[in-house]
Amino acid sequence: MNCHALTGISQEVIHELQKGKPRTLELQSTHNVVTLAGLEPGSAVFMTSVDLEDISPGDTGIIVELISVNITMKRMVEFTQGLHYEERERMSARIKVKCIGSSTVKTVSHESMIRPISVDVVKSACYHAL
Repeated sequence: MNCHALTGISQEVIHELQKGKPRTLELQSTHNVVTLAGLEPGSAVFMTSVDLEDISPGDTGIIVELISVNITMKRMVEFTQGLHYEERERMSARIKVKCIGSSTVKTVSHESMIRPISVDVVKSACYHAL
């Protein structure tokens, strides 16, 4: 199964999703926001705790179904001593997801930081006791 990947997700979040209930997450990593920007609800996405730079065949994670996706831009303005101000913008993605199952990466395709990372995954057929 070929799908886009969200990387650097905490193990606690992955374990919470594996319990089966849909959860809402807010992601701020640029590469994860870029990945989500082109996806629609109903899409399957691979999530892993492995960092973007380190993802390789054999890494494990979960496949989730996107229930909703909302990309927003937050603007912050800081004033210093009334004379100087600094304006910042931060893009984030709020997603609601539901776990479909565990999986393992078979191949990785990543062109650049501004393109989504794509992985070919194999859904796990055996279960391990925790």
